[in-house]
Amino acid sequence: MQATDLNPLVDRVLTELRTGLSSHLTYHSVQHTLDVMEQADAIANREGILDADDFLLIKLAALYHDTGFLEVYKGHEEVSCVKATRELTAVGLGDAAIQRICGMIMATKIPQQPHYIFEQILADADLDYLGRTDFFSISNKLRTEFIHHKIVETDAAFDMLQLRFIESHSYFTASSRSLRTPVKQLHYETLLQQHSTGTNNKPL
Repeated sequence: MQATDLNPLVDRVLTELRTGLSSHLTYHSVQHTLDVMEQADAIANREGILDADDFLLIKLAALYHDTGFLEVYKGHEEVSCVKATRELTAVGLGDAAIQRICGMIMATKIPQQPHYIFEQILADADLDYLGRTDFFSISNKLRTEFIHHKIVETDAAFDMLQLRFIESHSYFTASSRSLRTPVKQLHYETLLQQHSTGTNNKPL
């Protein structure tokens, strides 16, 4: 598969996500997939990835990384790999390339455990928002989704989960550590202050 062949596949998968994902996936939506694709491209550029074929694999992994949500909630990464393998094999992508794509998809599973730079790029792209100025609006989409799926029961429980998660999270690529970690730390301190005063991170 050449990069020029990618657009019809991207359009088809994104259309499937738009029409097939549950409306209760307020965070894991097609907008999230588009964001991860954009951030993966940006991180790959910052990390000095130059080969066009490498960019193609990273973009395909970002495109497919949450397609498993079309079928399941828990364990969606594994289902995403199955879907990517089936569909990318059908368009002529080789086994080695598909294995690398599946490795990147699985690197987004929490707790993230990427093994090499491509997997690190996708893992960081998936959680890029933690260190951005739109963190709180995106976090509230995750709050709504988690409460609906009973991962947490209350706003307070979500806030504690988010605090613990940010405290334990580290970016893997040098560029994401440099660009995103300082802002992420500011968000953590804001959340900690809000928790101590009994407020939450819902926008005013």
